[in-house]
Amino acid sequence: MPSPFPGMDPYLEHPMLWPGVHNGLIAALQLSLAPQLRPRYYVALEERLYITEPDQRVFVGRPDLAVIGQQEIEAAPKPAPSEPSVLTVQVPVPDEVRETYLEVRETGTNYVVTVLELLSPTNKRPGRGRRIYEDKRMEVLASRTHLVEIDLIRAGEPMPIMGNGSLSAYRILVSRGDCRPNATLYTFGVRQPIPLFPLPLKPGDQEPTVDVGGILHELYDRASYDLRIDYRGEPDPPLPSADASWADQLLRQKGLR
Repeated sequence: MPSPFPGMDPYLEHPMLWPGVHNGLIAALQLSLAPQLRPRYYVALEERLYITEPDQRVFVGRPDLAVIGQQEIEAAPKPAPSEPSVLTVQVPVPDEVRETYLEVRETGTNYVVTVLELLSPTNKRPGRGRRIYEDKRMEVLASRTHLVEIDLIRAGEPMPIMGNGSLSAYRILVSRGDCRPNATLYTFGVRQPIPLFPLPLKPGDQEPTVDVGGILHELYDRASYDLRIDYRGEPDPPLPSADASWADQLLRQKGLR
């Protein structure tokens, strides 16, 4: 079953779903681009690994709070006023985060021509994940390597750019190494299809058109996300009121509410 939304499905942004969507979309982009770029280039799937601060966890793996019922509290032994308390507590445990991204490399030289990033929640929230990503981003922007940055996450603070493009719900930034500081920013919302864009390569080479929307919709269908999403509820994070009203009408027309 295809996604009911014309572009980005906001229900895929849920913290329980997004890690799988992120990795699946990166892998699908690699498989889509690799045949179009050979033999001049190959597409390498790379990984970033780091430890996040406990209070910056965004992937749901362990509960942040332990909910204890009233009966448990009453059943717990109560020390006498003059005796010290001995309690069982939990300590914060940092999370290991793995982020995948793509590098388009020149065959033979292994020179990195283009870096393609798909942002995750840890990139957009204060903390170690954002600092690590911003450092990597600045390294790319200081080089001649092209940067493609796909942001399909509404939560968190957008990556810094000069201009008002960060006000849009979703963004695709295409920064060519030979055109900086100028770059092309594609902005769109939940009601619009994800725009197509050319993948920047070396001058003179034919640049394939990247259809993130088509690849995402195929991934949604093949991975059966329709079986995991309950469209009767609201997405996480919730949509603004105008978009929420539009989504409600759309989902009712599709028979999902």
